[in-house]
Amino acid sequence: MRPDRPKNSFFRRGEPLVWLSGGALTLVLALTLVLLVVVLVNGLVVFWPQDIMQIHLTDGSMLLGERVSREKDPATGKYRTKIKVGNRENGAAFRWVPDKQIQDVTYPAEAFKLDRTVNLNYFGFLKAVETPELEVPSEGTLAEQFTAAMRAAQRETRQKIEPIEAQERQLARQLNNEVKYATIDVKYRRKQSLREGLSVDSPMVVALDGRLKELRAREKELKGQTENLTAKRTELEASLRQNVAVFHDVSGLEQRMPLVDIVRFTRPNQMGLFAKIGHYAVKTWELFTADPREANQDGGLFPAIFGTVLMVFLMAILCFPLGVLAGIYLGEYAKDGPLVRTVRVAVNNLAGIPSIVYGIFGLGFFIYLCGGTLDTLFYPARLDASEPVFGKGCIFWASLTLGLLTIPVVIVSTEEALRQIPRGIKEGSYALGATKFQTLYRVLVPMASPGMMTGFILAMARAVGEVAPLMITGAVKSAPVPADGQFPFLHLDQQFMHLGFHIFDISCKSPNVEATKPMVYVTTLLLLSIVLTMTSVAIWLRNRMRRRYQIRTI
Repeated sequence: MRPDRPKNSFFRRGEPLVWLSGGALTLVLALTLVLLVVVLVNGLVVFWPQDIMQIHLTDGSMLLGERVSREKDPATGKYRTKIKVGNRENGAAFRWVPDKQIQDVTYPAEAFKLDRTVNLNYFGFLKAVETPELEVPSEGTLAEQFTAAMRAAQRETRQKIEPIEAQERQLARQLNNEVKYATIDVKYRRKQSLREGLSVDSPMVVALDGRLKELRAREKELKGQTENLTAKRTELEASLRQNVAVFHDVSGLEQRMPLVDIVRFTRPNQMGLFAKIGHYAVKTWELFTADPREANQDGGLFPAIFGTVLMVFLMAILCFPLGVLAGIYLGEYAKDGPLVRTVRVAVNNLAGIPSIVYGIFGLGFFIYLCGGTLDTLFYPARLDASEPVFGKGCIFWASLTLGLLTIPVVIVSTEEALRQIPRGIKEGSYALGATKFQTLYRVLVPMASPGMMTGFILAMARAVGEVAPLMITGAVKSAPVPADGQFPFLHLDQQFMHLGFHIFDISCKSPNVEATKPMVYVTTLLLLSIVLTMTSVAIWLRNRMRRRYQIRTI
């Protein structure tokens, strides 16, 4: 006969499951930590100035650039070094160099690194500065003259070019708002009048024709002003572009670059610690405040940051209350039955549907049906001219689509939070004469609010990182900030940029994938920072609610 195991045996106590659960938690935490470390290590060093290497190769040639990485060549098994040589107009921006071909490495103090509006970085040596249209002191070293010329060119750009560009943007808005859309409306009214049987000689049609002539005259006037401004700006830009800096690369090939095409320059091999910290701060500030440039490969991310945060707030404002109300109804008012059980199963299943399906639904329901209906009712002229207002992708429909995606999480969290409240608290409230609504409003909802906030945190964290639905409902590669100084100030009918879509675009669709890797890590780090910031604030609010409503006197 087989003897019984002791009651306190390893298996009867459930120790294997405890160790299995602990091991799974450790694995998840380790993988998360590895992910964060990879993003942090690769993202935080992007803007730090790297020393410029001048590499002498065994064949007599030389390279000038920054060291990116070193790895073993899978084909030969020998180590090789990846060098960022920039200067895309002269060839590839990156070179793999076998270590055995490197004869000598020096760090020339006079080497420059330029950030440009086109072709990204340039590595080379300053040869001359030509400033026929700028007043630049001729004394000092060549580098000091170049610094003074850059400051003068940037000052001229701010004082002369940028005001004209602002006027051109203002005229473009007037052409759209005062002329284009008004012309569309008048043409539509004229077409409708003719369809109703009015002749071209009727007073209404004649009045509309007169209005069209006024609009055309106004359009001609505004276009004339725009052409004059454009000609003036072109003349000023041509004058400024005569001020050039002459550089040559390590092979002696010269490159004449207009000063206005140079965003900034550094000499990393001469920079001290504080100079590098200052440069890092300037680049970080540009990241948060400037627009992207060079096909989103460089520059700032302000439109994408604004679009991401605005979309999350719109989603929360529009959809979180709806999810809470649905959870309250299912938890407190709906009678248990086949229909309610079916709804609960459907809500749970909705949380597992792929996000692209929600994107297709948002395209069909929100954009085509809801947006098309709004355009038919309120903007028939715009719809007739194939210029829909809401019948196209925009940040409003994208927010609603993501809200629909995250509502199941909020509903389940709300219902579970209400179910966790002891029944005696509810019965005590009824015994003291409170109505069902008063009990719900004054007792149950405050006590369940931490659980509701948990659902909101999970929903927000998922919504920030979703990209597939946004590709269909409004996110684009490049778009201005959907806000300005004109009423209604926040334009929810405009397309927008999103950090997640930006990562997808520059990592998968960029013509220069190697050059965009640093920006991919920076954008990923920024997206993670936004998620952690928002969720940390929500967790702080949830903890405050939990402490406040843990014990409630009735």
